[in-house]
Amino acid sequence: MFPSESELTICFAHVAYQLQQRFVLRKLPIKSFGVTSREELEARVGEADVLVISGLWRNEFAERARKLHFIQSIGAGTDQFDRAVLDGRGIRLASAQGVNVNAVSEHAMSLILAMARRLPEARDNQAKHTWRGMISDLTQREDELGGKTLIIIGLGGIGGRLARLAKAFGMRVIGFKRNVATGSDGADSVHTLRELKALLPQADFVALTCPLTKETENVIDAEVLSRMKPSAYLVNAARGRCVEENALIAAMRAGKIAGAAIDVTVDEPLPASSPLWDMPNVFITPHTAGETRRYEDNVLDVLMDNLQRLWRGEATLRNQIL
Repeated sequence: MFPSESELTICFAHVAYQLQQRFVLRKLPIKSFGVTSREELEARVGEADVLVISGLWRNEFAERARKLHFIQSIGAGTDQFDRAVLDGRGIRLASAQGVNVNAVSEHAMSLILAMARRLPEARDNQAKHTWRGMISDLTQREDELGGKTLIIIGLGGIGGRLARLAKAFGMRVIGFKRNVATGSDGADSVHTLRELKALLPQADFVALTCPLTKETENVIDAEVLSRMKPSAYLVNAARGRCVEENALIAAMRAGKIAGAAIDVTVDEPLPASSPLWDMPNVFITPHTAGETRRYEDNVLDVLMDNLQRLWRGEATLRNQIL
């Protein structure tokens, strides 16, 4: 039986987000507490009926969480949760899919603009007090987006909005999604991943906005990179494991693609030893695409919707995984 509002205890677990503080401002008769480290979570997870969490989760915590009924993931991704473990303990799981549609699509568009307008280079020159002169070599100049072709892998909420943003800049958009029957979401054409390799040579930019699944893990590998234009850029606002990282590094070193703008990496934080740090044609943001000043409240809106459903005894949750 799911606890009533007055009997419920929620644990908000995140290293930085102000979830518990924002929740308290809603003045609800629900007990809550926050933790900011894995050690704190391990010590207190047994107190929680509901856990709001993402990166701090470890599947071995499920055994300690004897009161736990429901996990609300803070992010859209839920690959960190062992579904068999949760299902075996009767713990429900929902994602926060949709809360960062605006933030991630705008971040991806910003990365595209940054590479086209050579903004990372400009910032580096500023740090060195270097005023770059005019450039004769056309291939080394800043570029315009109008008329360029963008491939978007993952044409869901984020990818669909990115497609609409790109169209506003006059770009041609080719989208890829699992079910093409669900619509174009603003793209000029929509395809399944079976057609990706054939269409890649048309792309000036390839953007990843897809979830991490068996189908999308290493969807960008050495063969895919070899089919891209030498002048094309890769933009990853999805998950690090969607890209075969060593193949990407090799492709850029060999000049097979022009560069990459990445918000995610296979290992996070990105190890200091990674060659990606020092590659001049790489622009890195530290998994901040989804961050926004409104993020906590957006997540809490999803949480409250799901709590109301659980109190009503409904079988289906918003963004239900389990």
